[in-house]
Amino acid sequence: MVYVALLRGINVGGNNKIDMKLLKQTFEKAGMDDVVTYINTGNIIFSYNGTNVDLPGILEEAIHLDFGLQIKVVVRSFDEVSSIINAIPDTWKNDKEMKSDVMFLWDEVDDESVLMDLTIKPTIDTVKYVPGAILWSVDKINVTKSGISKIIGSKLYKQVTVRNVNTARKIYKLMQDQND
Repeated sequence: MVYVALLRGINVGGNNKIDMKLLKQTFEKAGMDDVVTYINTGNIIFSYNGTNVDLPGILEEAIHLDFGLQIKVVVRSFDEVSSIINAIPDTWKNDKEMKSDVMFLWDEVDDESVLMDLTIKPTIDTVKYVPGAILWSVDKINVTKSGISKIIGSKLYKQVTVRNVNTARKIYKLMQDQND
């Protein structure tokens, strides 16, 4: 089965530096197959045919052993990512006019009720819950007025890892290539 591991907080601002080639080797040593990394922010597509259902735990431990870092890992299957990507409106993009993000949720907070913990400005923000993620879009001209920045520093912020929609779509494409 094809999965993606999304690491939180690596190679950001010079902190928690991990070389992607070494990370690929870490995943292979941990029993993952067909490992492919995408950009430097911790997106790893892989296959796993084992029966252990605690993939995040396995990968977090492997990263700790090889790099000495306590990094949170969200793992989503091909079907889960497919559902998330298909819920993103085709018009959403991340460019000079629009900021659109996918906030992948930790399993512990993966529930529509998390929307109640967010500051959403309905005239500015478009926010949707889909199992596994929160989808958030705002016109760039309104980013400073958006409630999106209020998530930083919140309890919920520590339980998500964010990718812009362009990155999320590319991850899905890489997963599709491996799933074929």
